[in-house]
Amino acid sequence: MRKSGGLLIPLTIIVTYYAALVAGVTVLVNFFPGLEAYLPVGGVDDLAASNTDSFEPIYTSVERTILSPTGPMRLAFSCVGAVLLTIPVSWVYFLTSRERRIDQSFLQTIMILPIVVTGISMIVLNSLALAFSLAGVVAAVRFRFSLAQPSDAMYIFVAIAIGLGSGIGALGVALVISLAFVLATLFIWRLEYGKTLSGPFLTMLTRRDAGEDEY
Repeated sequence: MRKSGGLLIPLTIIVTYYAALVAGVTVLVNFFPGLEAYLPVGGVDDLAASNTDSFEPIYTSVERTILSPTGPMRLAFSCVGAVLLTIPVSWVYFLTSRERRIDQSFLQTIMILPIVVTGISMIVLNSLALAFSLAGVVAAVRFRFSLAQPSDAMYIFVAIAIGLGSGIGALGVALVISLAFVLATLFIWRLEYGKTLSGPFLTMLTRRDAGEDEY
């Protein structure tokens, strides 16, 4: 992460963005009550209510999601929601990146990955057979991609987490994941946590003098 700057303006913009998303969804549901059936919410409740002792049959799972009348629209809303929740993550990447030039391919991966994971999650659901089939397909493809910074792996993980939350119909969980990641990353970047060992607390914690470079 590069040297931290002011936090007030970007934090205000990001919090306002999340608040606008929540307010927009609330207004749509109030004006169009029938739209609630298509929104990807309640996924965690559905998983908790399902039979956890055994996996459900493949076709039963698919018929209730992709092949159901609301399936395509629900998937479309899930993909849109995943992208909207990933946009603030990309803003944080802009703010905290150490590089002078942003890696466009990496940023595009962050934005597109949640959509792919959303679709995969909605197809697989809790089908063991489909999960193993997906693992076999992925294993047949060799990925060659190196991250410029170790911290870049966090963005890949949060993109996958947002996609998983959207894919199971738990967009609220994906919202919490996105917001928590953005706030935590911004505060750590602003505080420059771990940059130096100066200060009485860190000196006491590490048992190391403030001017000491090596143990």
